[in-house]
Amino acid sequence: MTAHTFELNGVRVLELPAEGPRLREALELIALASEHQADLVAIPAGRLDEDFFKLASGVAGELVQKFVNYRLRLAILGDISARVAESNALRGFVIEANRGQQLWFLEDREALAARLR
Repeated sequence: MTAHTFELNGVRVLELPAEGPRLREALELIALASEHQADLVAIPAGRLDEDFFKLASGVAGELVQKFVNYRLRLAILGDISARVAESNALRGFVIEANRGQQLWFLEDREALAARLR
C-alpha cells in the first residue's frame, strides 16, 4: 500500500493517495501506520467504500473502532457534503466525530493542519 508520511504541526501523519483501491480492511493500514510511527492516518473520502457512509451497514463503526483500539487518530479528507445532506444519521455522526479528537471529517490537508494547531 502506497502512502506518504509527514509531520504536521507536531503530529506524524500517514496520508493515503487519492488514487487507489477502495479500503475494505483497516488492519493493513494500521500496520503501515505503526511501521511509519504515525499518530494519525488521513484517508481521502474517495478511497472509502460506499458502505462506509451508510451507517446502518456497520462498516464505519467497525473501521473507526479498530483505529480507536490501536490508539490511532483518523481523518477522512474530502467533500462529503452531498452524502451528509442525504442522511441525518451521517450528518449527526460527522458532527459528533468532529467535536472529538479521534475521528475528523475535513475538507483537505489545510483543514487538517488548522485542526492540529
